[in-house]
Amino acid sequence: MSKYDVIVIGGGPGGYVASIRCAQLGLHTACVEGRETLGGTCLNVGCIPSKALLHASHQLHEAQHNFEKMGLIAKPPSIDWAKMQNYKNETIDANTKGIEFLFKKNKIDHLKGWASIPAPGKVQIDDKIFETENIIIASGSEPSTIPNVEIDEKVIVSSTGALSLSKIPKTMTVIGAGVIGLELGSVYARLGTKVTIIEYLDYITPGMDKEVQKTFLRILKKQGISFVMGAAVQSASKSKSVGTVKYKLNKDDSLHELEGDTILVATGRKPNTNGLGLGKLNMELTERGQIKTDSGWQTNIPSIYAIGDVVEGPMLAHKAEDEGMAVAEQIAGKNGHVNYQVIPSVIYTAPEVASVGLTEQQAKDSDRSIKIGKFMFMGNGRAKANFAADGFVKILADKDSDRILGAHIIGPAAGDLIHELCIAMEFGASAQDVALTCHAHPTYSEAVREAALACGSGAIHA
Repeated sequence: MSKYDVIVIGGGPGGYVASIRCAQLGLHTACVEGRETLGGTCLNVGCIPSKALLHASHQLHEAQHNFEKMGLIAKPPSIDWAKMQNYKNETIDANTKGIEFLFKKNKIDHLKGWASIPAPGKVQIDDKIFETENIIIASGSEPSTIPNVEIDEKVIVSSTGALSLSKIPKTMTVIGAGVIGLELGSVYARLGTKVTIIEYLDYITPGMDKEVQKTFLRILKKQGISFVMGAAVQSASKSKSVGTVKYKLNKDDSLHELEGDTILVATGRKPNTNGLGLGKLNMELTERGQIKTDSGWQTNIPSIYAIGDVVEGPMLAHKAEDEGMAVAEQIAGKNGHVNYQVIPSVIYTAPEVASVGLTEQQAKDSDRSIKIGKFMFMGNGRAKANFAADGFVKILADKDSDRILGAHIIGPAAGDLIHELCIAMEFGASAQDVALTCHAHPTYSEAVREAALACGSGAIHA
């Protein structure tokens, strides 16, 4: 068997992108994946299937609440859960098959099985050892839990189990008000489930702009989701087909219980490095179990690199993809680069929430002198026509230079709109640059221009 230039461990967004870029740069490349299909958590049990269910449940909401307003008179829609699951699975299948095609197109060897690294330059799958000049670890992450909460993927489920429940539960308790908990909670709330979210902190979406957090919480409550804030979960147990969460309120240490047909544990994710043999290699790890790397994604073992969820930084598929392309460039002798200051984050609820760069609090904490431009979607003609006028666009700019430092959007298509501001920040643009750029009417994007105008002499439609 010929020796590889690069073997990538993991076929998720970071791993498959790294593999493709390595092959494009002329490196003899193989990618190892333990799952039957490529795409990692994101395509198989994460980003893609959850977006399919978010889309389906949003269409149901539109039919139930807005069709009649537009003169679309029809029988109230009913839910065929099995068909919805088939739609989700077909979406997964189409995406994973697309990656298989790309591997064949780029002549990448797809090695199936779980990998370990017995020594630098060697990758083992079962009893076979493959030799390589370089190894890229892109093994991703897995759901984490908290003490006294044991996931069985039936009653007490992770995000993986929540995507494939046998039926739509009447009640659901979600532990954690982060991205995963809010997205999946909103799916089931729209499907008719009574959803209650328990959060340790006094606010949702940790790390987001505070103004966005408050607005988002108000909108989700209006949509029928209940919240228990400032609560420390003590345990979760199941009795037959019902789960019980015990929690203590931080304000007075009082103990409470909450029953639910399904308990979703959405308390974050942790690096997936089990079975790789990193201990025997004496690979340096952080206190959180992440792999330590230098600025070129190289570990303390020169021929081994690591990217994505197994290293520091936000656990986002697009961050892993950027690192995958950059590390391939590094190995090929070029200059790979990732601008970590311009990595957007998105929550795909309805409305969507998107953010990039500094929050208002971070700017103030760092003593930056800033100005803020804000525009409500209520002033956007397209948003009003589409019953999507909740939310706003908020732009933070340096008070002296007018350079955009951050942006936060809650509203329709926020996950797409944020990228205009990402491009602006990447090129060092000012708020005035955005404000002077003609935006088509009527579009949601006009709200971005209006927020940029508000950084100056004022928005037009506010």
